Amino acid sequence: MLPTKLTKRIEKVGDHLVEGFHLFALFVIGATIVWSAGSQYLSMMAHGRATLQEILILFIYLELGAMVGIYFKTNRLPVRYLLYIGITALTRSLMVDVEAERIHIVLVVTGAILMLALAIVVLGYGTSRYVADDVDVREKRVKID
Repeated sequence: MLPTKLTKRIEKVGDHLVEGFHLFALFVIGATIVWSAGSQYLSMMAHGRATLQEILILFIYLELGAMVGIYFKTNRLPVRYLLYIGITALTRSLMVDVEAERIHIVLVVTGAILMLALAIVVLGYGTSRYVADDVDVREKRVKID
């Protein structure tokens, strides 16, 4: 077994490495979203117009950017934003890709949108009703000596 002081130092270094990687990864993801959205926007400007498909893609980039920003500030992944992104993506697919003659696909996609919307309502109710206390994982670690 390692001495307690050495173990604490190793844990501290590990915590700093994990935090550094976390910040680096968030920066890379955020930069990729900005780069992709900017590229999409420049493409729209080059064509002199924007299609509905391109506008909806920009909304998806906006939601992804907001999700990364919230995660950066709070260290919590907002699941509701993932659901919003899913709804936007399905709506985009419904409006752009699905042909009106294929009614079964239209029904499946609209049913999926409804399920995601209901999931948002359930999450909203759950978070307002059952607020979780912040618990430090280190405090819950079982010590084996």
